[in-house]
Amino acid sequence: MKTYAPRPRDVERRWYVIDADGAVLGRLATQVARVLRGKDKPIFAPHADTGDHVVVVNARGVVLTGGKRDTKMYHHHSGYPGGLRSVDYARLLSNRPSLAVERAVRGMLPKNRLGRKMLGKLSVYDGAEHPHAAQRPMPLTLGEIPRWEGLPKHEPPADALAEKAPATRSRTRREGGRDDASESKPRRTRAGSAAAARSSSPARGRAAAAKSPAATKSPAGAEKEPAAARSRKAAAEKPLKESAAGKPAAEKPAKESAAEKPDAEKPAKEPAPAAGATSTGESAAETKAPARTRRKKTEEES
Repeated sequence: MKTYAPRPRDVERRWYVIDADGAVLGRLATQVARVLRGKDKPIFAPHADTGDHVVVVNARGVVLTGGKRDTKMYHHHSGYPGGLRSVDYARLLSNRPSLAVERAVRGMLPKNRLGRKMLGKLSVYDGAEHPHAAQRPMPLTLGEIPRWEGLPKHEPPADALAEKAPATRSRTRREGGRDDASESKPRRTRAGSAAAARSSSPARGRAAAAKSPAATKSPAGAEKEPAAARSRKAAAEKPLKESAAGKPAAEKPAKESAAEKPDAEKPAKEPAPAAGATSTGESAAETKAPARTRRKKTEEES
């Protein structure tokens, strides 16, 4: 079981009125401090303010025991050098009895911001009248423990329930319209966008297909083929592969003969003419000889 921690909605602030006529100042202060802190509640936590409001009336009737009325002193310092002021409780109770009660209760509360917040729920009045009748405070005697009635029940008002019903109908109507619209308009998926990109640009489509995880990974839920089916498939594809591999070998001699054909069709080179060649041979040799050589020959013949 987890440790319970009070939340603000679990705290119900109530109002109590205490009559201080004839009460001892210390006894009164302890009772008021307990109610302000909420120590009599089952949900009490030292770090939370779970207490109630307290109204103290007839503070002028507070008494002190053991002769402290004349010997006990109330000190106050203004903060400036020489600003200390001291007053005995006899004079304080006659002039400002509410201050005496507030000071006693403050000394029994935590000395931090939580204690100052609790002290804000205390109201002290010198007489029997107070302006908190609208809060309907319940009377509380000294030594009495406030009654605990459990955590407050939070029930939504009828107006809030009536307002929520149309909102629910309108929400369902909106959701139905959104569903119809989604059915009429197809949703774009990653695979569909990749296919559109490939159709628009082949190079971009190939790059997108290489990057997409769907191209590299097999689809989810695909079942593996059994070993027997794979072996039958491989046996059926083997002859096709052998025939496809043998085709280029059969065509290779034809290509080689075609490559050798131009060499066979080339005419053989004519041999060089001999020394006693015909006139045609001489004329051909003369045309090929340089002009100076031809001139020398003509001079020798003449």
